[in-house]
Amino acid sequence: MHIDFFGQRLKSVRKSKRMTQMDLSKRLVVSKGTVSAYEQGLSYPSLETFVKICDILDTSSDYLLGISDDLPFKMGGLTDKQMESVLQFVSLIEKANRTINNADA
Repeated sequence: MHIDFFGQRLKSVRKSKRMTQMDLSKRLVVSKGTVSAYEQGLSYPSLETFVKICDILDTSSDYLLGISDDLPFKMGGLTDKQMESVLQFVSLIEKANRTINNADA
């Protein structure tokens, strides 16, 4: 996978943990805009921050970087394939919302 998937996967995992960008930013001690930039692929975290992200979200670096498609956590008894579908769906909804919001601007 390409590094562009980092932002999508970060957002999907964050949302699956029911965290807002603000929640994550406070725990990382960065601005909400910084988390937003990570999720949009506009910037990438330092190695130290990346390790914190993995710890806070209880996910693997391999998953966030696209090296592996295996999620290190389970959501409500869903299969791996179902979990990936849910995460992809969340990502698609976010993209659609951004498109709609940009069109309204």
